[in-house]
Amino acid sequence: MTALIPFPNIAPEIFAFDVFGFEFALRWYALAYIAGILIGWRLSVMTVKATRLWLSEKPVMTPTQIEDLLTWMILGVILGGRLGYVFFYQPAYYLSNPAEILFIWQGGMAFHGGLLGVIVAGLIFTKRNALSKLSTADVMALGVPPGLLLGRLANFINAELWGRPTDLPWGVAFPTQAAQFCPDVIGLCARHPSQLYESLLEGFVLGGLLLWLAWRRNAYKTPGLIAGTFFAGYGLARFLVEFVRQPDAQFVSDGNPLGLAFELGGYGLTMGQILSIPMVIIGAYLVIQARRKAAKAA
Repeated sequence: MTALIPFPNIAPEIFAFDVFGFEFALRWYALAYIAGILIGWRLSVMTVKATRLWLSEKPVMTPTQIEDLLTWMILGVILGGRLGYVFFYQPAYYLSNPAEILFIWQGGMAFHGGLLGVIVAGLIFTKRNALSKLSTADVMALGVPPGLLLGRLANFINAELWGRPTDLPWGVAFPTQAAQFCPDVIGLCARHPSQLYESLLEGFVLGGLLLWLAWRRNAYKTPGLIAGTFFAGYGLARFLVEFVRQPDAQFVSDGNPLGLAFELGGYGLTMGQILSIPMVIIGAYLVIQARRKAAKAA
C-alpha cells in the first residue's frame, strides 16, 4: 500500500446554528477571506505610516484613502473573480445559462479574474484621487499574499482544488468521491496537496519576499518594483504548481487526461498556466523598468 497522509477531520464550518428554520454558519473559507483582507489592510496602513519608506518621506496615500481603496478592491475581487471563472473556465455553460452567472453562492471564482478586477478597480481609484498608479499598485500588492496563504489553507480544509494522484509519502487521501476517483489506483487514492503548495509559495514565500523588499530594501522608493515582483512571483509559483494540480473537470476527457487547455505535439499547458504566463511577463517588465528608472535617478 502506498504511504499517504489521511485527511484531517476538520469540518468546513467553524460553527452553525438554526434561526426560525434558516441555517447560519461561519465557514473557514469566509473567515480566511475576512482575515486576509484585515491583515492586508493593516500591512498597507503600517507602510504608509512609515514615512521613511517613501521618496521624500511622502507616502502615496493616507490611511483613510487605503480604507476607501479596500472597498474598491473587494468589489473588484468579487466581480472579477466571478466573471473570470465564467469566461475563462466555463463560457459555453454560462452562455447557455446566463442567469446562473449571478449565483455566486454556488461557487466558481477565478484568481486571475479577481486580479483583473482589482487592477481595474485600482486604475479607477487612482484616477479619481490623482494618485501614482505604480506606487498604489505596490501598496496593493503587498497586502495580497496573506489572503492567498489563508485562502489556500481554507481550500485544503474544504477538500477542494486538490492535486493529481501521487505515490509520494506526503500525498493526502482527500475524502470526496471525486478525489477518490483514480482508475489506476487500488485502494485509497493519495493526491498532491496542491493547496498547501500554493499557500506556501504564493502566501508565505512571496509575502515574505515583498515584506523584505518594502522594509529592508526600501522598494517603495522604486515605484513598480513590489508590484512587478508580485506579478512575476505569483505567475511563476502558479505555473509550477499547475504541473501537479488537478485541472477543472471540464478540461479533462479520455483523450486529454491531463486537462490541457492548449496542446501541440503531445505537450501543452493548462488554463492556469496560460493565464500565468502574461503575469510573469508583465511582472518582469515592471521590475526591469523600475530598476532602470532608479538607476537613472541615482
